[in-house]
Amino acid sequence: MFPPQFDYHRASSVDDALELLDRHSDDDPRILAGGHSLLPDLKNGRASPRALVDIGEIDALRGIESGADVESDVDSGADETVIGALTTYADILESDRLQRHAPVLTDATSVLADLQIRNRGTIGGNLTAAEPGADLPAATLAADATVRVRGPDGERAIDAAAFLGGDGSEPALREPELVTEVRVPHVEAGGYAKKTHPASGYAMVGVAAVLETDDGTITDARVAATGVLERAVRLAAVEDALVGARVESETVETAAERAGETIDPADARSDDHASGEFRVHLLSTYAERALERAVDRVAAGAGGTGTAGDLE
Repeated sequence: MFPPQFDYHRASSVDDALELLDRHSDDDPRILAGGHSLLPDLKNGRASPRALVDIGEIDALRGIESGADVESDVDSGADETVIGALTTYADILESDRLQRHAPVLTDATSVLADLQIRNRGTIGGNLTAAEPGADLPAATLAADATVRVRGPDGERAIDAAAFLGGDGSEPALREPELVTEVRVPHVEAGGYAKKTHPASGYAMVGVAAVLETDDGTITDARVAATGVLERAVRLAAVEDALVGARVESETVETAAERAGETIDPADARSDDHASGEFRVHLLSTYAERALERAVDRVAAGAGGTGTAGDLE
């Protein structure tokens, strides 16, 4: 199918992009970054904007830095990493800093799509599109990330749950706001495990897990799932079972068994490849795999350094 006709505008800065979005507000403008969500929508008729604003050449939106090195009115420091919205998946995978301090994010990125998409797709575009089976929403939820946006009324910071609607609200990005960066707190250990959907390549079921420990006891746990509902969601029952327990295989197995407790199979996504009931059934298996990766990293030392590889 052919995309609809539209006017193309290339922004030179964030201010320029916002001005273009405002000037063409009557044309249902859409932002073009990596294009891997927008272009299929254009071709399939799911989107028909009369104006596109290309932000792909705004260098200020690229890069991976320590929070302490980024000038901002948001409190930050060396214990978080700031990722520019136009940073590609490939750049995330190549970042030693993220592999050490945000392994749940590099795990999820390593099984995202294919090489060509990883070279062009961006973290900001991925989170803004928030596809039901996308990998990064679950990873950013588990990482307790913050999304920084900028609009006509200035800048604001939105926690990942509110941004993605994972707290039960509607996604918090307002038009014509633009995602500028993602801030990821450093964690001790994390992991991601995914059952790939055979048709789309998205997650049929994906689970992200982050653990913090003290002397062999789990002091904090964040576990999130994607692919099961229309949005990524935290698995509170699993988290409750982990906090206060010892870092042991039995703990992981017992906690993972509770993965489907808060999700009604009738509410779960269903298609020709997997029913909602089957997706919920898979949650425990992939929660256990994600937690096992996190526990392995606890044993190996802060964060680990590998990527997920084939987590099928």
